[in-house]
Amino acid sequence: MSLAPRIVLVHRTTEYEELVAHHGTHGQAAFFLSSRGRDIEEVAERHRRTRRALSDVTAAIPLTWRQSRVERADLDRFLFAPEDVVVVVGQDGLVANAAKYLTGQPVVGIDAEPGRNPGVLVRHRPADAARLLPAAPAAGTGAEELTMVEAVADDTQRLLALNEIYLGAAGHQTARYRLGVEEGAASTGGAGIVEGGGASAGGAGVVEAQASSGVLVGTGTGATGWIRSVWQERGNPLPLPRPTEDRLVWCVREAWPSPTTGTSQVAGQLSATSHLTLTAESERLIAFGDGMEGDALELTWGQSVRVGVCGRRLRLVG
Repeated sequence: MSLAPRIVLVHRTTEYEELVAHHGTHGQAAFFLSSRGRDIEEVAERHRRTRRALSDVTAAIPLTWRQSRVERADLDRFLFAPEDVVVVVGQDGLVANAAKYLTGQPVVGIDAEPGRNPGVLVRHRPADAARLLPAAPAAGTGAEELTMVEAVADDTQRLLALNEIYLGAAGHQTARYRLGVEEGAASTGGAGIVEGGGASAGGAGVVEAQASSGVLVGTGTGATGWIRSVWQERGNPLPLPRPTEDRLVWCVREAWPSPTTGTSQVAGQLSATSHLTLTAESERLIAFGDGMEGDALELTWGQSVRVGVCGRRLRLVG
């Protein structure tokens, strides 16, 4: 006898809850905000909207289904099951935070504050839950397969992300490393293109020593966020990928030219069979995904990491 689906509600602590937990009471939190020109009522109203959204979604769960809740801070300790339907209630970034812990479960993004969030990943309103949830476990429900990015270190550490992976020094200080691009034998058209004339392919590729503020490798979903701002600032002519496209873009932040470090390889793209390789020449480098710096992969001097398209996808119910 197969188990009924389980709804997993993913949410995060609201700003109001954080303020009250820190200051002890509503009154103390109100006084703190007023001393800085803010009104606690605006924060409290956003908290109430989020709680109403969670209540509305909970009420829409079929009676025979199981349900569970997980807060953002506990995602790395929560065990998702294959039959789960993941319902993210909150901001777009919360979907990205959950994505790395999933293995193909359908995800429904519910916007708790319409008009405040872009709605790139939380595309639905709480009132839509009654229609979406019963159909979500079935195959062919119109879910988009969003491309993810992964970093794999030479000691088997592995990191996944939906938007982008950042590689650099802890504390965002100067990172020193050697960078190159590896192209797979099946690669076609454009993978590993770099600015400044550098190129790399297979074992004969160019490997450059660099000192910079770090490296970003992003997906088409991430092209609406951090990687897009860097890309536009750089004025790069390469097109950003679409969310479902098996292509990544990468760029080096503030590469520093010196007698021992170069700047010929500072941006490019990766096909499904290409990888960006980075070997640490600093005592400690980190890699983290989607802004979750607390869940980072660590590299010591001489360790290498390969970053490329992940075989896993996020199934986002449209």
